[in-house]
Amino acid sequence: MTQRRRQRGRDITGIIVLDKEKGASSNACLQEVKRLFQAEKAGHTGALDPLATGVLPLCFGEATKISQFLLDSDKRYRTRVKLGVRTDTADSEGAVISERSVAEVTRERVLEELQQFRGDIEQTPPMYSALKHKGTPLYKLARAGQEVERQARPVTIYALELLSYTENGTKNGTESDDAGTTLELEIFCSKGTYVRSIADDLGEALGCGAHVTELRRLQAGAFGESQCVSIERLREVKDAGGLEALDHFLVPADEAVAELPRVVLPSVTADYVKQGQAVLVRHLPDSGLVRLYDEDEFIGIGIMLDDGRVAPRRLFATGH
Repeated sequence: MTQRRRQRGRDITGIIVLDKEKGASSNACLQEVKRLFQAEKAGHTGALDPLATGVLPLCFGEATKISQFLLDSDKRYRTRVKLGVRTDTADSEGAVISERSVAEVTRERVLEELQQFRGDIEQTPPMYSALKHKGTPLYKLARAGQEVERQARPVTIYALELLSYTENGTKNGTESDDAGTTLELEIFCSKGTYVRSIADDLGEALGCGAHVTELRRLQAGAFGESQCVSIERLREVKDAGGLEALDHFLVPADEAVAELPRVVLPSVTADYVKQGQAVLVRHLPDSGLVRLYDEDEFIGIGIMLDDGRVAPRRLFATGH
């Protein structure tokens, strides 16, 4: 007689759009939220640096099957960059490796140099990143004092705007508490873009060096700041109303892929799809990925075939 595997948590499905706090790792946030929900299965959708705050979608249960779509999605950030100081991590958590004068830097020069970072560009990932070299994360090699050659990768910067320029206590012409020369930027970019690399490369282009002092993710794919909830808020709600109250924060998994065309299947046809078969239904798109529904229930992602049928690509277990 085989013994059933004991379930180690609740079988819940959905997405929590977490407002990640500063200083914590993305995995630490994931584990804390997973514990609060007593969830059996959870995963995040691409790590944010400990320094960073903001939108961090966490997928639970069957929703982990579409985490790759969020990982591959476009992102939007707001960042503060300090000029004149370069660090080994390209942010304020690293060791200072050079300090140079900003006397020759002007707002006009910054605007001019920013032009080269818009559109399709090549970007070399920083050593302090989670990318792996022969199975080892680059940041671990960097902490051990090793540096390895990294291949430049294509990324797309859809928008890069200078929100403010602060110099000698004056921000956009008015008094500011910011010391030194700092920039505030908003960046809308493709997956795989490192904001720290933009800051570092901009600093070198200006001849003074630069590093990120603040970084906030405003948007990840379909999810934005307005949908965010903090760990502190989740704790408060659980203390007051238990797990049932907490579950109200779960966002349906299909919202993560809301940009894909919706294909509603009759239940009989959906049964064939659930068995792995491609089916032909009316009013299908010509190509690409689609959201599949068994009547009103989201059952996963499908892909259009050349012969006009739709085939299952990533299916959810039924009943979620």
